[in-house]
Amino acid sequence: MNRTIYIIVILLCINMAYTQNESAFQDGEWFKFEMSYSGFIKAGNATLEVKQKPYKGNKVYHVVGKGWTTGAIKWFFKVKDRYESYFDIETGLPYRSIRKIDEGGHTKDVEILFDQKAQKAEVNDKKKKTIKTFATEKNVQDMVSSFYYLRNNYDTDKIKVNDIVQLNMFFDEENYIFKLKFLGRETIKTEFGKVKTLKFRPYVMAGRVFKEQESLTLWVSADKNKIPLKIKADLAVGSLRADLEAFKGLKHPFEIQFE
Repeated sequence: MNRTIYIIVILLCINMAYTQNESAFQDGEWFKFEMSYSGFIKAGNATLEVKQKPYKGNKVYHVVGKGWTTGAIKWFFKVKDRYESYFDIETGLPYRSIRKIDEGGHTKDVEILFDQKAQKAEVNDKKKKTIKTFATEKNVQDMVSSFYYLRNNYDTDKIKVNDIVQLNMFFDEENYIFKLKFLGRETIKTEFGKVKTLKFRPYVMAGRVFKEQESLTLWVSADKNKIPLKIKADLAVGSLRADLEAFKGLKHPFEIQFE
């Protein structure tokens, strides 16, 4: 499964958005997801937590994402990942990004410092003991900050089927454009009841992990929170599904349909 258990949750959640004056999230928001492999084998869990704090004289949201394998799968392929982002409360742009992973013995420990004015990213690879500087695009995001930035800046009230949203992102020493296609609206059954959702398809790189470029499908709540509820991924080997199983600290009421 490689780093899929956690990365999918983050990359696939990059569709949350709300364009009114108030934020779609707040200090103390927390999500927990259950991951299953090939539809029935429990693969692991992932969490996302938001905390407000100061960072070098700026007010930021510090988001920590964690992912880990559970059950029988961890005996064959153990995953323990941690992703962090420090991004400005007002602009949503990241100052600092941290990635610490251990995936079946494959490890990374990388810290990125963003200079948004100079459009540069300093990548400190602590495992390789190297520091490199890369040019970035204007208003570049990291993988985690993208999720929260788009929750406040992508207008889902006016979105039409087949519309595509794009975002500049920097990850793994590379700049790339993330694209997300809107598939329509759908009411789905969840752990919490029936929920009206927005359905999306992110474009990913086909190859070692994903079966093809359009291998992912995700559903988010069609309310002010834009909660990630369900994710499906066709992998090169098997499939992966993520379901939201717990949450707390939402800024807005969670709209559930009761029968």
